[in-house]
Amino acid sequence: MEKIWLKEYPQGIPADVDVREFDSLKEVLEKSCARFGALPAYTNMGVSIDYRQLDQSTRDFGAYLQKSLGLKKGDRVAIMLPNLLQYPIALFGALRAGLTVVNTNPLYTARELEHQLKDSGATAIVVLENFAATLQEVLPRTPVKTVITTQIGDMFPGAKGFITNLVVKHVKKMVPAWSIPGHVPLKSAMRAGRAQKLDEVAVTHDDIAFLQYTGGTTGVAKGAVLTHGNMVANVVQVAAWIARDLRDGKEIAVIPLPLYHVFALTTNLVYMKIGARIVLVTNPRDFPAFVAELKKTPFTTIIGVNTLYNALLNTPGFAEIDFRTLKVVSAGGMAVQRAVAERWKQVTGTPIIEGYGLTETAPVVISNALNIKDWTGTIGLPIPSTDATVLDDPGNELPQGEVGEIAVRGPQVMKGYWQRPDETAKVFTRDGWFRTGDMGFVDEKGYFKITDRKKDMILVSGFNVYPNEVEDVVMMHPGVLEAAAIGVPDEKSGELVKIVVVKKDPTLTEQALLAHCRQHLTGYKMPKAVEFRTEPLPKTNVGKILRRLLREPAKQ
Repeated sequence: MEKIWLKEYPQGIPADVDVREFDSLKEVLEKSCARFGALPAYTNMGVSIDYRQLDQSTRDFGAYLQKSLGLKKGDRVAIMLPNLLQYPIALFGALRAGLTVVNTNPLYTARELEHQLKDSGATAIVVLENFAATLQEVLPRTPVKTVITTQIGDMFPGAKGFITNLVVKHVKKMVPAWSIPGHVPLKSAMRAGRAQKLDEVAVTHDDIAFLQYTGGTTGVAKGAVLTHGNMVANVVQVAAWIARDLRDGKEIAVIPLPLYHVFALTTNLVYMKIGARIVLVTNPRDFPAFVAELKKTPFTTIIGVNTLYNALLNTPGFAEIDFRTLKVVSAGGMAVQRAVAERWKQVTGTPIIEGYGLTETAPVVISNALNIKDWTGTIGLPIPSTDATVLDDPGNELPQGEVGEIAVRGPQVMKGYWQRPDETAKVFTRDGWFRTGDMGFVDEKGYFKITDRKKDMILVSGFNVYPNEVEDVVMMHPGVLEAAAIGVPDEKSGELVKIVVVKKDPTLTEQALLAHCRQHLTGYKMPKAVEFRTEPLPKTNVGKILRRLLREPAKQ
């Protein structure tokens, strides 16, 4: 397909960028720390560290991983933290030691956590104590040898007696009893590392930076292999996209989305590259506290999803914030609704810039330009050094205006799925196109628009929920004969999970079934609606449940 979208690029944005500008994320960090030394790097709950402190802390932690634990280049380290100052320290410390980071949702259930740790082969994990009880439950069945623990207040000077209040206020989760013999407090690890030297490791574009887990059509979470080359490419691409509006060393960026999510992860890397002060929000669901934080922070850029922006708009006091410094508002993960976009522009004076990407693409591949005035109803244009097209089922390119599956190519597209060549083969064409699973078309100007999803995946507030995983959990209940999970429209979250169930035990109740699901599924994967049927669920000739037929009446 001809790159007609290039005519729509704002002046100054290149069609291609030098994705070899940095050898690795390690180099991106080290150059930023040297360049922006005394400027604040990260702020969380009113406490900041500057780029010099970030440099020292990540050196200390990286040296501990190398020298005290004996970890070698390519070994996997899991990070199971919410947005705290400890996150970038653990993240960049591991990358500087040449290790591969496995980002882990701290709200995972024991079942989900066990799968990810076993599949990735992680031998060390950094975990907030609030979630250590879940880790303790699965630890003997995983390859993890070293558990590094941290408390919310670890990065706060004189935090003694202050921690419990922060736990209640910012994470809303008291620390359950746990006992992991031999665990190492993060502060002790950093002290031990400071007494040792961080060995320089040659890290190249081919080395793996992240195993970033996503769901799968089989119901089993798969690790997208994102190399340093993938990540550096996307950092450079996105930095070029925003360069006209954001200045090096001058920006204050608010990140309320969790860093274990690929959208927040990469945006954080982009802001770090340009020397921004990155404000990490630990519990964005506490909207009154979030608004209070925004009132005292002259922020210039923020990222979020449609549901978060909608919730902020409906939080008392939000309209009273001084938005004169705000320049760039980015959204991804789910479609931005017109009503939310228009109200946001009316209240803040700044439009929401909607972009598109996937875990497998590091993630940004398509975005609206920053010079748009209003909501476009599209996901935008392919970003620099990225190609996109629309394919039919056999893999042929379709002309403008025809609906097919959106496919992309570019240096940010993953190497494949970790140890799953069969799954990798399913998503790449012979020509190297990555099939996104999203249906859409290209308009006459080159803007891409999503019309539907080809996959059965359910999108809840920007998080992927795969029906097979939910169905596997539901079917574990002895009172269930058949089950299917579908997405149904929801004003707040975009979609919610609904399960359609045929009972084996006539006495089975909705409450009992949901209590069973709660033991095995993270909150956003939880069914919010249950429908019991007496007739068998609709199936193909080979017995596969036809979710499409279940979805159609739900949409109506």
